[in-house]
Amino acid sequence: MTEDSALLKVAEGRRHDVLCIGTALVDQLSHASLECVADLGLHPGTMTLVEGADAAKIHAGLNVERAVSGGTVANTAVGVAALGGRPAYLGAVADDDLGERYASDLESAGVFAALERPSPPDATTGTGACYVIVTPDAERTMATTLGVSGLLSAAHVGSSGLVANSAVVYFDGYVLDYPDAPAIVAVVLEQARAAGTKLAFGLADPFAVQRHHAAMLELLGSVDLVFANEEEAVALTGREDLAGALESLAHPSRVSVVTRGPKGAVILLPDQEVTIEAVGVPEVRDVTGAGDLFAAGFLAGAVLGYSAARAGALGALLASEAISHLGARPEADLRALAAGAGLL
Repeated sequence: MTEDSALLKVAEGRRHDVLCIGTALVDQLSHASLECVADLGLHPGTMTLVEGADAAKIHAGLNVERAVSGGTVANTAVGVAALGGRPAYLGAVADDDLGERYASDLESAGVFAALERPSPPDATTGTGACYVIVTPDAERTMATTLGVSGLLSAAHVGSSGLVANSAVVYFDGYVLDYPDAPAIVAVVLEQARAAGTKLAFGLADPFAVQRHHAAMLELLGSVDLVFANEEEAVALTGREDLAGALESLAHPSRVSVVTRGPKGAVILLPDQEVTIEAVGVPEVRDVTGAGDLFAAGFLAGAVLGYSAARAGALGALLASEAISHLGARPEADLRALAAGAGLL
């Protein structure tokens, strides 16, 4: 593979460019100090699953400034749509006001939403929420109450027909927290293989890697593309540093992308490494969604037949937009931004 060749050869003529499968959450955005994060029992820069009294304590201890539809791979789907792509999304919401808002937000953003509305065992369980706490260092800490989002079923995924009608399927490590996760992964792998659909997988966060280490290692043998940040890559491979992690991630039939914040990213191709520079911004306001939007640019570029270098540059550009404001969803015209940079 040369630096100018397409990084993935995707099937043509599919109804959707990228199918994102993930956790449907309404983000509750707030600013707080690192001391406040510690007092709430959270670890800075990571995602923690909470429920019951813990969720109530976090809600009471924060001043929520804004609520927006979110979820990691849903943010990626919105980014793909903002570039003019044709994404689809599979997730689960409750039959409540937040669920209706979530569906409307995705459709308004140009994402085809195939949302399951499961009947939860607890009638009080609603659409999932994620408390996104931005600390003075612009890092984000997340506390997630899954609600019904974790009740996405393999039956809904399999019967949707979306895997076979998409060029790429993207899901992340948070899906492995679902009760039906093994069956969901099995049906995605089976349908993707049968249809020639490419598979992309994101490690999600270091704690997700800890929770599902063995499952993730097994998945790496089946996917065409993996996304990780440096800490996640080191945690998954058990190596001491980035160089060791890249050595372990090297594979003759897989592309690995390791993002490094202000240090850019490294793309590991079967026969070479490509380094991507970060795009600077006047002020880093909030790193929430940087990885999600990098993935959006990279996946959109892959479907368009871009080289690794060009797809990586598009990902870095979208990540720079994400960190320039509060919240993960793009606020600028991404299509115009990419066109102005000569990347679209």
